[in-house]
Amino acid sequence: MTLNFLAGLCFAWVVLLSLSLHKIDEGHVGVYYRGGALLRDTSTPGFHLMIPLLTTFKSVQTTLQTDEVKNVPCGTSGGVVIYFDRIEVVNLLSAESAHDIVKNYSADYDRTLIYNKVHHELNQFCSGHTLQEVYIDLFDQIDENLKKTLQED
Repeated sequence: MTLNFLAGLCFAWVVLLSLSLHKIDEGHVGVYYRGGALLRDTSTPGFHLMIPLLTTFKSVQTTLQTDEVKNVPCGTSGGVVIYFDRIEVVNLLSAESAHDIVKNYSADYDRTLIYNKVHHELNQFCSGHTLQEVYIDLFDQIDENLKKTLQED
């Protein structure tokens, strides 16, 4: 009986250790949640331990990344809807600001700060201009307007 108890205890210890051990890849920062609440602690790349079943983590990229916003509709002032096939946004999140960004926008911050913002700003631009202006006269200004707006936030 003692041998079975020790084997069971060792098995339980291995299971708990495997549930608590996690890895943060190079170029990422780990953010932690306990009971759904974001914890203040972040972690650097490497292996780390957390309280199993109570604490979860998300890995947030802090290296240069390119987000592609695809098939963006754009309604002009004349009522014509055109589509931009692909818009690429290159961004870099600093490790120091990762916690605050996740706190304010979630670990999927690029959905709010990039994808939704690109859709909104492009529609704002197009709705104030004619098809001629969007496609020909002011086409070269679209990326500068998007860049300026994205950098403000």
